Formats: sequence, C-alpha cells, structure tokens
Amino acid sequence: MATLPQLVEEDIQRLDEVLREFVAAADARVALVIDKGGFLITHQGEAQGLDLTSIAALSSGAYLASQTIAGLVNEVHFDSIYQQGENHSLFVVNIDENCMLVVIFKSQTGVGLVKYFAAAAVQGIASQLQVARKRAPELGLDLSVLNVAEPGRFFRKRES
Repeated sequence: MATLPQLVEEDIQRLDEVLREFVAAADARVALVIDKGGFLITHQGEAQGLDLTSIAALSSGAYLASQTIAGLVNEVHFDSIYQQGENHSLFVVNIDENCMLVVIFKSQTGVGLVKYFAAAAVQGIASQLQVARKRAPELGLDLSVLNVAEPGRFFRKRES
C-alpha cells in the first residue's frame, strides 16, 4: 500500500505555508511533516545545526513504539508523544494514516500552546494531502522501497 499521495510543487508549497504559519504562531523552532516510515517530506523553521533526516526517522520510531505501548495498556492508540528537554522539547502528532507532524520548540514554550496551534496545522496538512490523493489516487508512493542509489523512479525534474 502506498504511504503517500503523489505530491506536486503546489502541494509542497501549501504544506510549507501551513508549517510557516504554525511555526510563527506556536513560537516553534522547526516543524516537519514526515511519513510514518520516518522519511522527511518537508519542513519549515530554523533547522540550522539539526540533522532533520535522523530526527524524522527517530521521531517515527518513537511514535510507533508509543503505539505498541498503547496496545499494552488497552488503548486503541496514542495520538501524540511529547518529550521535554532542558532547552528544547519535541512534540509528535498524528496527521493521518500515513503522516505525522514533528515539532521542536523551546522548553520554556508551553506544550499546551504547541498542541493548540498544532490542531489547526494538522487539519491544514491533512486537507492538502487529501487533495493530492484525490488528484491521482493510483500514483501513491511507498518510500520504504526507495533505492537511494536510484531515486529516479520517485523523483524527477519538473517538466517545463
């Protein structure tokens, strides 16, 4: 089963717009849209000095581990995870069956503020992903089969 709809330039622009608005409203450092396999789709905010590829992969793993824990305590699922650090905190929330929003923010910023603004961002992102799905439902992507040495099957230059 495909994990992502085929995303075109307009989809990424809309996702970036939603993320920019969210980062500003929530006073976040950076926000990422990732697929549940841990692949970074797009991000906005101050990412300098951060390994976003590793953050995406590890955030996905942490979120999916929390889903296993949910089952062990007789919950259907946990919608989000929150990790608090001395300087920065991390919030991961489910967008849809395939994607998550990862937010890195200053620990002094309350997680309630981040959750509040994340709700609208999640809706905006999910809405754009649904638009992309409807545009070409048969052209979804499963990034887990991506051969990094031969990415041409998934990525190519836009035709002029």
